[in-house]
Amino acid sequence: MSATPPTNTKRVKVWDLPLRLFHWLLLVAVSTAFYAIWTDNIELHAKAGYCVAILLIFRIIWGFIGGKHARFASFIKGPSAIAAYLAKAKSGKHDPSDTGHNPLGALSVIALLGALLIQVVTGLFNHNDDAIPEFAAPLYRFVSNALAGDLAEIHEAMQVVILTLIGLHVAAILFYRFFKRDNLVKPMITGSKDIPAEAATPDAEGGNALLGLVALAIGVAIMWYITTQL
Repeated sequence: MSATPPTNTKRVKVWDLPLRLFHWLLLVAVSTAFYAIWTDNIELHAKAGYCVAILLIFRIIWGFIGGKHARFASFIKGPSAIAAYLAKAKSGKHDPSDTGHNPLGALSVIALLGALLIQVVTGLFNHNDDAIPEFAAPLYRFVSNALAGDLAEIHEAMQVVILTLIGLHVAAILFYRFFKRDNLVKPMITGSKDIPAEAATPDAEGGNALLGLVALAIGVAIMWYITTQL
């Protein structure tokens, strides 16, 4: 049975600006990487991969210094919290005043970030002698041909894992939108969510834009060093 949206609502801040920009830029970078590899554009694929790496470095840093709901400590929960959430979901209860990632959604976030991290790390050791011109990733010369081959196989296999996780992510968004009447996309655009007026949920604190620029600059500096100095 679908939940009925409340008539009396108030608006609270959920997602900070740097996190929202990360989310949409990651979507563009990952989409570009897949498009490039499917069209045999290895140079574009590599550049998109470097952008994904920069964004992941930013996200790791932001998981410690970002806004309330962006911090890993706020949404990575133990088995008991996940079990309690599943029991609540099974009973059909849904609290529209809940903000941030729920315990199950947190698993999805960590799984996708982890899969992308594996993908960019293995990609840094990649080599393609069939490409024109021949392509060698920045860290390829630091490993043996055998290890580079193994990493390339992992890199290729992870495509299926990443696409599957993205598919599950989209399915969850659609489920919440049409069955729970909870629009998860809008807050990731506006940063705010409408919740019942009587809810005691406060605005999420933190997420300074200047700190976001610092975290992004660190990611850019690391990837600049890897791609040009090593």
